[in-house]
Amino acid sequence: MTVTAPPVPVDAVPSGRRRPERRRASRVNAGQSRYGYVFVSGYTLLLLAFGLLPTLYALYLSFTRNGAFVGFDNFVKVFGDYRFLPAVMHVALYVLFWLVSLIVLVVVLAIVVHGIRVRWLGNTARFLFYIPGAIAGASSVLLWLFVLDPSVSPVSALLHAMGYESLVNVVAVGNLPVVFTIIAFWAGAGSWIVIMYGALNNIPVEVMEAARIDGAGPVQTAWHIQLPMLTKWISYMGVMSLAAGTQLFVEPKILAQATKNIVPEDYSLNQLAYLYAFRQNDFSGSAAISVLLLVVALGLSAIFIFRGKLFERD
Repeated sequence: MTVTAPPVPVDAVPSGRRRPERRRASRVNAGQSRYGYVFVSGYTLLLLAFGLLPTLYALYLSFTRNGAFVGFDNFVKVFGDYRFLPAVMHVALYVLFWLVSLIVLVVVLAIVVHGIRVRWLGNTARFLFYIPGAIAGASSVLLWLFVLDPSVSPVSALLHAMGYESLVNVVAVGNLPVVFTIIAFWAGAGSWIVIMYGALNNIPVEVMEAARIDGAGPVQTAWHIQLPMLTKWISYMGVMSLAAGTQLFVEPKILAQATKNIVPEDYSLNQLAYLYAFRQNDFSGSAAISVLLLVVALGLSAIFIFRGKLFERD
């Protein structure tokens, strides 16, 4: 007959034995903390050098002129510029079209791709969506210059049917918010579809099975289960896309050069800030525009963060 000894209570272990274990655990934790600080330090230095310090310098420039404090004079001058409000409207329309198309179409496409049961077909769809994101911004615009020119475009029949006979007609100022939205969606939506697809994979299988057992169809499942569980990811996408959308510069700059200034050089706020700095030699006015963009972007991002409960734990 085997007799099993009862477990020894922790308190019964002599303190002399527990101390080496505690010291070993402390050394392990300290080593992990040091490695963590090493990995974070590179990003922190870059953030300070190219993020925080330039922002503080821009704030300083926006409230000074030639080293003297002038209060809000630079902001008043910028607001009074006849080019400022049109640039605001151009960027606002573009950001509105861009965010709406991105949030709606990316979520729908991600849910559709996630619902494909044939593995090779789903993998192929994700690959095709992601490929355009590998093309840099300037290269993407050059490619779209070819697509939007009715004389050489592979979709010239469609452009002619819409009444466009030349590139100048297509990139008229009134069409630019839609044109820039199409270019940005083509280049950036694929990566977000892949990210949303990954988020959909994190939804517990038991929840999806319970919905099917209850008789929920694909639309009901998407609306009542998948969308609520994607809220934080949608908010994150909105914040990042808003930050990128307000920085509109490359697309109108290249189109302005390609169309011999049919697209105005001061179309966007970033272009206007560029003109202030390097054409008018007014870095204070340029900094004022940058600060205004930062404040507006932070305010709109806060809406996505709090409405989407981005930092709340499940």
